[in-house]
Amino acid sequence: MKINGVKGMNDILPAQVGRWQEIERMAREVFALHGYREVRTPVVEPYALYARGVGETTDIVNKEMYVFEDKGEDKLALRPEGTAGTVRAYIEHGAHVEGPQKWFYIGPMFRRERPQKGRYRQFHQIGVEAFGIAEPAIDVEQIAMLADLFRRLGVAPVVHVNSVGDAACRPAYLEELRGWLRARGEVLCADCRERTEKNPLRVLDCKVPSCQPVLAEAPRLLERLCDGCRTHFDAVRQGLDDLSVPYQVNPRLVRGLDYYVRTAYEFTSDALGSQSAVAGGGRYDGLVETLGGPPTPGIGFGMGEERLALMLEAAGRPVPESRPAVFFVSADEAGRREGLQRATELRRAGIACDLDARGGKLARQFKQAERVGARYALVLGANEAASGQAKLKDMVTREETPVALADLASRLGTGPA
Repeated sequence: MKINGVKGMNDILPAQVGRWQEIERMAREVFALHGYREVRTPVVEPYALYARGVGETTDIVNKEMYVFEDKGEDKLALRPEGTAGTVRAYIEHGAHVEGPQKWFYIGPMFRRERPQKGRYRQFHQIGVEAFGIAEPAIDVEQIAMLADLFRRLGVAPVVHVNSVGDAACRPAYLEELRGWLRARGEVLCADCRERTEKNPLRVLDCKVPSCQPVLAEAPRLLERLCDGCRTHFDAVRQGLDDLSVPYQVNPRLVRGLDYYVRTAYEFTSDALGSQSAVAGGGRYDGLVETLGGPPTPGIGFGMGEERLALMLEAAGRPVPESRPAVFFVSADEAGRREGLQRATELRRAGIACDLDARGGKLARQFKQAERVGARYALVLGANEAASGQAKLKDMVTREETPVALADLASRLGTGPA
């Protein structure tokens, strides 16, 4: 019986994985330039971590998380996002005693939502978190760093920024917003009416078309910020201006998780046919304390690899390929043994090469050389093995040139073709 994969959890085949490797390589390079170090946390965490950290009223915890009990009857969850687990690791290992920390992570996340283009039940995120820095300069650095990463990848999503206030100004605004929404409940969708009572800030993020004109008139938190939040947001804007990072102030921008305060930002693009977020983040100054750590400011972002890979494809960026410099074609058993020996020498020298360990007909082996994209092919038999001489065939021009087998490494250079 044929067994297919789980719906919404997709395979990434060799023909596509080169694009993912390019994204991850570029991210690692850019993050290293800014002093971020990699952390790797488990894909399974205690359910309580997300209930307390992400928020029990969020869609993620209420509707989307994969939750189960293990044999010890502990309630566990597949991680739906990266921040909470990273904060748990930061607290558990006492990283705060080492001063400010700047970490990044790359890996799969899980949410049981309706699969759609660029959004799946197993998806992959690249994210960063900075702990112990309250100053707005770190907000600016992260936004500018993400903009630089996108620039290097050849895409240009639009940067949206906002402030979602803090404990000094947000509670009064939420009560005002809740009352305003209740008065208009009959024209809002069912989700908006539910969120009005549980998490009214999330109503502003509703994507239902009939709700859009109503919500456009909603009270704006940006106009009700306390002095501390206003000063912080002004400094973020000034910092982005100083670094020539273009951005748009979006008063309706909120993040979907309860822990965000002050700075919120998103990178959006219409490259996939509709305006959608490619990356987003913000400040979460109270989250470390909420999860049992010392009072510690924090800020971070998450970026979806699936959507970014689709953007690169839409932009016509080719998938990077690893091609062998030479493919050894064996004419007989002596040639097969010689080819394997020469291939081993080249690989030890850092030169990519390949061969068909099955041997067989020359035509089939040449066909395989074409499939793997080899730059050259080299036929080896008993005569070539004995003489140490062979002919290097250019797989594009079909020209053949004599070459000494001992000189292959210097002839092909160092590294893949």
